Amino acid sequence: MKNKYFGDVNDYKKYGLLRLLCNNGRKKIAVCWMLTAADERRDGKRIDYLNHPDKWRKYDPQLFNLLLPCLNDPTKRNVSWAAEAEIVPGAKYHMKLLTDNAIERERYFQEFMTLAQTCDLSFFDPDNGLEVKSKPVGRRNSCKYLYWRELEQTWVEGQSLLLYQHFPRVEHRMFIETVVTNAQQELNASDVITYETDNVVFALIPQARHTDYYLQQSQAVEQIWDGQIQWRHWECA
Repeated sequence: MKNKYFGDVNDYKKYGLLRLLCNNGRKKIAVCWMLTAADERRDGKRIDYLNHPDKWRKYDPQLFNLLLPCLNDPTKRNVSWAAEAEIVPGAKYHMKLLTDNAIERERYFQEFMTLAQTCDLSFFDPDNGLEVKSKPVGRRNSCKYLYWRELEQTWVEGQSLLLYQHFPRVEHRMFIETVVTNAQQELNASDVITYETDNVVFALIPQARHTDYYLQQSQAVEQIWDGQIQWRHWECA
């Protein structure tokens, strides 16, 4: 995550999903921003949807209005605004900067696990998504990736997991199947619930005691975000 992405159309869908999964704070969410330093790239400008309330506000009117200041006030394009505006009821946020340094990274995730102890769901928001072979921990730009061993550390503490993943340039269905297979192999997960948008897939890996709850909330996601977020339940063999 970078501050310049805050409030874009992917964020609107992301927060809409988180708000439904937490169900007004019924389930507590810990947000691991995986915030990385600003760069010179010119992306992060996908906020034009805020100029079209007739099309977009209907999905989550309150959320839309909370994100609206991002159009005209650059200071609001900051992850701290999520906590300040209480965008996700009851959520806790880990807002420290994540670097490429392997030792600092280990400390970063230890601090997050302490923060998340009393939560039900841990959400991870890496710039790019899950690890790739060309970017081992400690290499330049490894801060943009999330590693399965880090997910496992949180998983064994008894929390459900949700991760943000940009689609690479491959067929979407095939890629989602790979993520599901890896979740089964790396975490011994019995179920995975995926939420697909045009550019992103969110993978929810529920603890067994949470599965029925998240399946029920996924029906609300389908109803409210019809046409924008598609979900599927994958039962692992």
